[in-house]
Amino acid sequence: METIGFHYVVEAAGCDPEILGNADKIRQIFLEAAKVGKMEVKASYFFKFSPTGVSGVVIVAESHISIHTWPEKGYAALDVYTCGTTADPEKAVDYILDKIKAQYAHVSEIKRGIEEDDETFTHMILTWEEKLERKNGDEKS
Repeated sequence: METIGFHYVVEAAGCDPEILGNADKIRQIFLEAAKVGKMEVKASYFFKFSPTGVSGVVIVAESHISIHTWPEKGYAALDVYTCGTTADPEKAVDYILDKIKAQYAHVSEIKRGIEEDDETFTHMILTWEEKLERKNGDEKS
C-alpha cells in the first residue's frame, strides 16, 4: 500500500517552559530538525505571543513542520508532514522532542494519500504514547 506522505501529529508534555517561550530557540530547533529529517528548508516564520507562547512553521520542499506552545502548561502541539521518500519525519520529531525536553509524547502517524481502486484517496492512523524519561530533567535515560 503506497502512500503520498507521512503526517505526524504530536502532543508533547512536560516540556521546558523557557524553551517553549523562546521563538528564536524554537526556530533554531526546527531548522536543525529539518536537517536531521533530511528535509530541504524553503522558508520559516515564528511568532512570540504576549505574554507567552510561540507559534511557528518551517516550510520544507517535502511539506511543513509546525508548532504551537503553551509554556505555562509545559505543552507543545507539533505537526510534521512530509511527502515523498527521501525525508525522515520521525527523526525530526524525535529531535524536536529531545530539544524541548519533553517528558511525554502522544504521537499519531497518519499515512496520507493512499490511493483507492476508484481513484479516491484515504489515510491510515497509527497512534502511540511515549514516556520520555530524562535524568535531572535533561537527558533521556
